[in-house]
Amino acid sequence: MSAPTLQEFQDQVSELLLRHRSLLDVLTKYSQSNASVNRAVAKSITECGCIELNARPQGFSEEMELDQAKQQSKSHMKGTLCENCLDIVRSELGKNVFYMSALCNLLDIRLEDVVARESDKCSTLGLFNMT
Repeated sequence: MSAPTLQEFQDQVSELLLRHRSLLDVLTKYSQSNASVNRAVAKSITECGCIELNARPQGFSEEMELDQAKQQSKSHMKGTLCENCLDIVRSELGKNVFYMSALCNLLDIRLEDVVARESDKCSTLGLFNMT
């Protein structure tokens, strides 16, 4: 079975969403699902321990070349998600994408267009995209 396209998924969400058709309901469920993703990742650190976090300053300087700055940047993470934590994080991310799709449906926005525009922006702006 192949993965559905973003449009197919968005259509599926539209058919399945019964209870939360209110924009305010979807906004709060989307926010809640985002918090659940954060919580699942945090629990993989604090309860399971499959990943560790050791955050320190990145050590960038004004004189650094872009390649050197890219090599200097770190995720601050050590280890990988165990199978149990991976399943939980995937599940929470799935709920988050579900409510993002529901929000797109209510606002008459195609999720494919959102991804395409963001991809174009990334291609155009490159490293400067999120600064």
